[in-house]
Amino acid sequence: MTSTESAAGDLQEHAALWSVGEIRAGDVVSAACDALVAGLDSPGLRALAACTRAEADYDVRELLPLALEELGLTFYPFGSDTGREAAARALARRMLAGELTPRDLTRRIHRRHGHDLALTERLAELDDEYDILEYDDEYGIFEHGDRTVARIDAEVIAEARRLAAQPRVPGEHVDDPG
Repeated sequence: MTSTESAAGDLQEHAALWSVGEIRAGDVVSAACDALVAGLDSPGLRALAACTRAEADYDVRELLPLALEELGLTFYPFGSDTGREAAARALARRMLAGELTPRDLTRRIHRRHGHDLALTERLAELDDEYDILEYDDEYGIFEHGDRTVARIDAEVIAEARRLAAQPRVPGEHVDDPG
């Protein structure tokens, strides 16, 4: 993948994460700056990258859709299932890159989507399993059958790989997620 393709993917992921409230508008501006440095360019991207931290919270909402459209990327409407799915895939990739623990991934997915998003239902269930183990340990219940944190972690990692195997950018082909 070229640096411009990587920067486009990063910008797309930042946009998806921002649209569901996972990251701040300033993080999107930073991704826009990185995209310019990597060689992507459009008037909307330049305007987005020029935002100050104080302006970002107000201006990203207006500037981001235009910048993404000019670059042939997708803007996911707030609250849309496609945007929530894109954000979940981005979080899965972050976990596989070591930026989140498996437990953190399930907590964030469960908090944002509950059990309502089919793509992430298994991660929400695994978050419940972590909670049960924590509760049992707190109250001295030590019979978990074959369930351990390590086994749940392994299932989360497998599920994250499944999610990450889906393209970052529409039309992109992904061979190896991690």
